Amino acid sequence: MVSSIPASHSQKALLSERINKLAGALADGVYEREHAIKICLLAALAGESVFLLGPPGIAKSLIAKRLIQAFENSSYFEYLMTRFSTPEEVFGPLSIQELKDNGRYLRLTQGYLPTAQVVFLDEIWKAGPAILNTLLTVVNEKTFNNGSEVERVPMRLLVSASNELPDKDSGLEALFDRILVRIFVNRIQNKQNFKSMLTVGTSQEAHIPEGLAITDQEYHEWQQALDKLTLSNDVFEKLYQLKSMLDTAAENSTLTASDEMYVSDRRWKKAVKLLKASAFFNGRDSINPLDLFLLQDCLWNSPDSLAIVKDVIREFALKYAFDQQDVEHQIDICQEALTDIQQELEGKYAMPLGVEKTAGLIKKQVYSYDLTHAKTYQSGNRKDLLKIVLLQSHTTVTDAENTDKYCHWVYVPKADFDKVIREGGGELFGYVNQNTTLCSFQFGVDSDDLLIIKDIANRSVLVSVVTTQHQNQPRLFQAWQTRIEQIHHQLEQTASHLRQSSRQFHDALPHHFIDPELPVAMESSLQQLQQQLENSITACEEAAQQMNHFSQYFM
Repeated sequence: MVSSIPASHSQKALLSERINKLAGALADGVYEREHAIKICLLAALAGESVFLLGPPGIAKSLIAKRLIQAFENSSYFEYLMTRFSTPEEVFGPLSIQELKDNGRYLRLTQGYLPTAQVVFLDEIWKAGPAILNTLLTVVNEKTFNNGSEVERVPMRLLVSASNELPDKDSGLEALFDRILVRIFVNRIQNKQNFKSMLTVGTSQEAHIPEGLAITDQEYHEWQQALDKLTLSNDVFEKLYQLKSMLDTAAENSTLTASDEMYVSDRRWKKAVKLLKASAFFNGRDSINPLDLFLLQDCLWNSPDSLAIVKDVIREFALKYAFDQQDVEHQIDICQEALTDIQQELEGKYAMPLGVEKTAGLIKKQVYSYDLTHAKTYQSGNRKDLLKIVLLQSHTTVTDAENTDKYCHWVYVPKADFDKVIREGGGELFGYVNQNTTLCSFQFGVDSDDLLIIKDIANRSVLVSVVTTQHQNQPRLFQAWQTRIEQIHHQLEQTASHLRQSSRQFHDALPHHFIDPELPVAMESSLQQLQQQLENSITACEEAAQQMNHFSQYFM
């Protein structure tokens, strides 16, 4: 197979598809272990190590055995640690001949860990200090000190496993810190999967189609390509925001041990290489915020801290990864600004009624409003009509035929209107806008003693009667109109921001290494934001249209 570092878009897409097919082939028939196998494959491609935490008998070793098939002509080493394990059993026996002939302390490493590409160490924390100290150098530097010689270790993936975490103050913290990826593997949960496991079983060997296994040349070329990927400033800011959220969560948590949420600088740096690998093998040139969700498998130290990390990453995904909260905040600001203008309009033009209580045994409230300056209009044969402007846009106050859908104002007889005011509401007949169809309207008084008209849904809408004094206030409408235009401009900028964020989100899909549940939830939240934004733009345009015509309404 001729290999090359993918350069063109099509080559990157082909590599991404190939790695995804390889992960699928490795996970085929291994029930509810797909995520673990994908992350282990990604760790191997990034040159990082994996720790599997879970009870005995849940196919932890099977995961490692499947991973060996990801590479052509690769070697595998597996060992079950006990407190009686010796370095010879892991790193190879001493060469008696070399010691006898040359006095050199040399191990025969062929077939042991120092010569394996994929290594599985079960019950790793049971090993003694001699093994663990040597393993620390192997994991950290990919070298093995064989006597006076330093040998390169070809290990691409170390899968370690245990049903427990290392004891505190056991001296194992340094090794645990160097194992970047940590996965909790549970027993099979799904009923059908459990049945299939019992009846069909799981083959130790995976069927890898021709052309999917990774060659040595490809592996080393890809390692060089990963080093060239950079962490952009934008993604760094997202990463640092996530780090700050985790720090805050740690401070506010009830964890008894202060180190349960501790993440060393070393692990943050190693994690970035995993993120680069995720980007590269998803066919991208740069890290996307979606890649950051992989940190869920890198930043925990205990089951309790894992729960906190999951919660923080979910919050980050739904609010901050693609600036969702910034967009929502801008929408809220614009909606509040529109509400302020509407409240100013209502405060200026609504009709506050005077209230008096009648004397006598039966006390009754009598309302009043000065209609001295109210202008009168003519519609058909009626000449004593008042023009009552509705102070909310897109309102329907009648379902009578041959009338406009939305009501901007109504014409009502002055004498009848004055009577309705005194009585604090009632039915009035009049006309909608310029229509000549006689309609029935229901007026009332709200809790602030402001006159209202009821729409067809029985909601209260504030009204204003047109007076001769209104003709001298066009500048006020113009000022409101200017502010609405500014709000509309801000909403358009927010829409552009949301389009950019959505494009960045969709450009990273499908993502081969993260649980699809979270992107599905994010897609839903982005759609809700889009709908909220569209509603706000529509409301803004309606307010602009209303304000643009208000000077005419009060003529």
